[in-house]
Amino acid sequence: MNIVVLVKQVPDTWSERKLTDADHTLDRESADAVLDEINERAVEEALLLKEAHGGEVTVIAMGPGRATDAIRKALSMGADKAVHVSDEALHGSDMIGTAKVLAKAIGSVEGVDLVIAGNEATDGRGGAIPAMLAELLGLPQVTQVRKLVVEGNVVKGERETEEGVAHLEANLPAVVSVTEKINEPRYPSFKGIMAAKKKPVTTLTVADLGVDAAQVGLGGAWTSVLEAAPKPPRGAGERVEDSGDGGSKIAEYLVGQKLI
Repeated sequence: MNIVVLVKQVPDTWSERKLTDADHTLDRESADAVLDEINERAVEEALLLKEAHGGEVTVIAMGPGRATDAIRKALSMGADKAVHVSDEALHGSDMIGTAKVLAKAIGSVEGVDLVIAGNEATDGRGGAIPAMLAELLGLPQVTQVRKLVVEGNVVKGERETEEGVAHLEANLPAVVSVTEKINEPRYPSFKGIMAAKKKPVTTLTVADLGVDAAQVGLGGAWTSVLEAAPKPPRGAGERVEDSGDGGSKIAEYLVGQKLI
């Protein structure tokens, strides 16, 4: 089985995150960068499937040069090789542009049976890339799953919702996205970390993928941030002295705040 896993380097959620003053894009240099946690689970699921069915796991990342750190972590977990799409023209790409580039990158890998991604990244939380990829690649999608099984030429998944659990399946090749409940990712071993240094990483530009640079980046984005301001400091609360009419005072306050 030939599996592709999409990975992304994101600002650490414990770091202070902000937008740049110049173009209001995410300031990636201002925070520590890590492999997105949901991507670790996607890599883990690919490795479990490889161990069960054999094959190869390729990780694909789109991002600046420092994204190689996230790629190496995925390789140290056990992935076999990687594709890194890195190009200054990609700066500021929206989800549509990102999906177009990732679809081309997936197409550069021969004989893909399954594409696995996290359901959403912590830096954007759009949650639409897996579905966009399925549309662009012309593949069925099994998204937002907490459990994944491959039986023959069929992939089966469980999706948990507020209404219950939905059971989904599709013929391979397919695109799958997983949630945080899918598994607990393994820790890279020292042997895995050393082995990752020798695993092949192919670096591609938008030109290599045959993507028009005008369709990606800030210039090709369908949306833009016009203005950004820091979150205002939290103000002091309003204290209510209860002299028998505390309930009425609280109600009046909530009415004034248009909460009731």
